[in-house]
Amino acid sequence: MTIENRVDTAQRLRDYVGGAWVDVDVAEVHQVHNPATGEVIGLTPLGGHGELDAAVRAARAAFPAWRRTPVEDRVQCLFRLKFLLEENAEELARIVTRENGKTLPEARGSVRRGIQMVEVATAAPSLLMGQSLEDIATGIDCESVRQPMGVFACIAPFNFPAMVPMWFFPFAVACGNTFICKPSEQVPFSQQFVWKLIDEAGFPPGVLNLVNGGKDAVNAILEHPDIEGVSFVGSTPVAKYVYEKGAATGKRVQSLGGAKNFIIVMPDADMDQAIGAVAESAFGCAGERCLAASVVLAVGDAHEKMRKGLVEHIRGLAIGDGSQDGVDMGPMISGPHKERVLGHIEQGVAEGAELVMDGRDDVPDDGYFLRPTLFDRVDADMKIGHEEIFGPVLCMMPMNDLDQALEVTHKHPLANASSIFTASGKSARKFRYEVDASMAAVNIGVAAPMSFFGFGGAKNSFFGDLKAHGREAFDFFTDRKVFISRW
Repeated sequence: MTIENRVDTAQRLRDYVGGAWVDVDVAEVHQVHNPATGEVIGLTPLGGHGELDAAVRAARAAFPAWRRTPVEDRVQCLFRLKFLLEENAEELARIVTRENGKTLPEARGSVRRGIQMVEVATAAPSLLMGQSLEDIATGIDCESVRQPMGVFACIAPFNFPAMVPMWFFPFAVACGNTFICKPSEQVPFSQQFVWKLIDEAGFPPGVLNLVNGGKDAVNAILEHPDIEGVSFVGSTPVAKYVYEKGAATGKRVQSLGGAKNFIIVMPDADMDQAIGAVAESAFGCAGERCLAASVVLAVGDAHEKMRKGLVEHIRGLAIGDGSQDGVDMGPMISGPHKERVLGHIEQGVAEGAELVMDGRDDVPDDGYFLRPTLFDRVDADMKIGHEEIFGPVLCMMPMNDLDQALEVTHKHPLANASSIFTASGKSARKFRYEVDASMAAVNIGVAAPMSFFGFGGAKNSFFGDLKAHGREAFDFFTDRKVFISRW
């Protein structure tokens, strides 16, 4: 079948607005591909201001009644949604693999993480409680309460299509707000499926809305005067744009940006543990995650041991269609993204880094595949040692000691996540005390917080004040009102 014929028969996605599925009457569409085959599997309509405004109007209309709904009743919808997600988790994971390329185990893990967000949001009756104090002065009492604010929205990335929107909407609606989700146009099917479950769970019309689109839809969200706050996950340049443009229109913004995650390996580390954890961190999900290991800062004797161990580990990784058994790493998201990562590899060679394992060799003809790539003797000033690559490329830098390794991390403008591998409590404490990254770990390759802790980086990896999920979500999605009373 030709590309033209596949496009003619591909499913065209719809929006979900005001409790109903609606066709999107726009000419421009984005072709959705199965990254493992290159097959066109869908067409995302690239809606803009008109489509977004319809969703905002529906969300605004639903807000007064939803706000007055007791929180215990609001979370019943989330309990029903959690049950439906559990019941349909395998199907949702397979959709993630088909549109994103993750292996099925990776997709299942991401769906599980999303369900955990819904679980935490059901604790809203406790986590929304305010504070009070009698007699702040003679005969005067004071209390503070959390109140919902109105319509919120999220702009979601391609790399975790099922999970990331659940970082936001369960908390927003549990707090009494209404919500609009704009999934990435590259991976719209996961949220289409989630919204079918949302419809089945019985949320009132307009409480949760789904709008498909690209850049015009993003700008419409940022400009709309009736949207109170925006959550974003993506690259640092776009995160900064979203933060500045959203804040300029008076919105609350939590904008999670890019990463260059440093992994420090000390000579006293358990090398087998470190090698396996670093490889999974760097090459899991084809390196397309904001918590992926980017640079190994190997101290002293750890350098040669890590290099040798990583080479052996990489040689044993099976590359292929993530829906098949026995596959360790799937494809990248798209042809253009693969070309971008290839450009980084070529740049690294040109800059003089040592290409130890070349991921361009022996890749499948179909789909958007690269094999794991390993560079050594990388300098922090090289582009591959400095810029976010967002692909299966790992760099190594030999270090003399922990102080030098920490200095490298301090100089970098991004500080999303970082880890140290060591058997020394002294080294671990020094790392914990001095590292800039807001998500840090000891002897763990991916410093991913659980859903009941906050998620977000530091420096140019995060723009805003309140981070995603955990208790901070209830701060972001509510306004604290203080009452002072004398009777």
